[in-house]
Amino acid sequence: MAFDWFRRRYTDSTDSPGEAESSPPAPAPATEPAEISPEDYLAFAKAAYANLKARAAAQAPPATEESAPPARAESVQLQPPASTEDSGPLAQAEPREPVQSSTPTQEPASPESPPVQPAAAPSFFDLAPRAAERLQALQASAVDEPKPEAATAAVAPSPETGPEELVFDEGFRWSAEILAAQGRKPEEISVEEISWLQKLRRGLGKTRLNLINQLKALVGRGPLDQKAVEEIEALLLQADVGIDATEQIIQALQKRMREEVVPPEEAVKYLKQQMRQMLTVGDPTFAPQRDTLNIWLIVGVNGAGKTTTIGKIAHVARESGYRCLIAAADTFRAAAVEQLKVWAERAGVEVIANPSPNADPAAVVFDAITAAKARGTELLLVDTAGRLQNKKNLMDELAKIRRIVDKKAPEAKVESLLVLDATQGQNGLRQAEVFAEAAKLSGVILTKLDSTAKGGIALAITQQMNLPIRFIGAGEGLEDLRPFSSYEFVEALLSEY
Repeated sequence: MAFDWFRRRYTDSTDSPGEAESSPPAPAPATEPAEISPEDYLAFAKAAYANLKARAAAQAPPATEESAPPARAESVQLQPPASTEDSGPLAQAEPREPVQSSTPTQEPASPESPPVQPAAAPSFFDLAPRAAERLQALQASAVDEPKPEAATAAVAPSPETGPEELVFDEGFRWSAEILAAQGRKPEEISVEEISWLQKLRRGLGKTRLNLINQLKALVGRGPLDQKAVEEIEALLLQADVGIDATEQIIQALQKRMREEVVPPEEAVKYLKQQMRQMLTVGDPTFAPQRDTLNIWLIVGVNGAGKTTTIGKIAHVARESGYRCLIAAADTFRAAAVEQLKVWAERAGVEVIANPSPNADPAAVVFDAITAAKARGTELLLVDTAGRLQNKKNLMDELAKIRRIVDKKAPEAKVESLLVLDATQGQNGLRQAEVFAEAAKLSGVILTKLDSTAKGGIALAITQQMNLPIRFIGAGEGLEDLRPFSSYEFVEALLSEY
């Protein structure tokens, strides 16, 4: 069993491609969340938590049976050195028999080794993880957990999860509530989804603190008036939502106010609805097609996180059960190929590169497409030279790569994704305008959301460029980039917790 991040469901690796493609995908995030009472949300979170713990316990190997044999094997291996050292000068000065009888499992000292020092007392750094584990165990035991449903037996656990990652806290309950509002069932929830939603919420923390606190202060005054609307407009502009997107939101809010009085509790809810609609551009379901070649050109300027993003996408694709390959076509920047190979090794994906310096990027892409077809690759990620949008020769090179892809693999499903640094704000829009001409952009990957208080740039991208956001990154780790969901993004951006 592998968890398909693109379709948000578990897939069996033994299924044929036709069966995997014909199976219904997970329900897309609804425009309006399901109306569920807080008690039902809590019951859902408890049921999901119980199922995750049962799934993790089923995959955990028994500790007592596996830990005993290594200890016996180690004691056996230590016997021969003890007999060979008896003839040394240290053995003559100190007989070995009394030491072996008192501590039979201790390794004897060699003639060259220094005297064995007594074990130091455990430090704070040694005790802290144990204290955290005990605290997690106490918190878990304090929860009234329902019994797991029988359907969980058919879902395989993820190899990277464990019982220690399951903590029934505020973050878990909020994440489970977001998944429940999208129509998910408790037995369908994965640890990876819970972990990602918590990371996304933390990544948008700077933007949320600047936005939601002032919004709550505004709506707390009573029904919205024109002055309150103007203050909301200023808040959106400070969050880098953009002039066009802000004007659209304010016009919709003013229209709603003319029709009826907007209560304070309805203001934030209506604002979320407008943001979700604006962030939904094109087909919300974005996934590589099974059993066919998908080629994704990854473009962007230096420093936007393009190389690391390719490694993270490769990790997501490999986790989701796709056969993936990377083409190292960034031959312009020094050490770019080596850096890409490091991230590819972390993701467990092979890289096609040209060993000669200053190789032709189009030739590398040509070779990579040939290799992808020969190996039955489903997803080919092409790393292009990080370039400034005002460098005409580099932009011409990017256009040449696109022509090679169209000619060499006309049957492939091609996507051209622009990596944008969220901390750049409106400057990223200028980059997108120029890249759209040379690379035929079809989507945007937004990175470094955890380092900025201007997370509203996502709305500006979708409105001014009419480009969908395909991935978002909220951290530096391999697990910190996932497919974009407008519902989850808005809820994390305007979370009241």
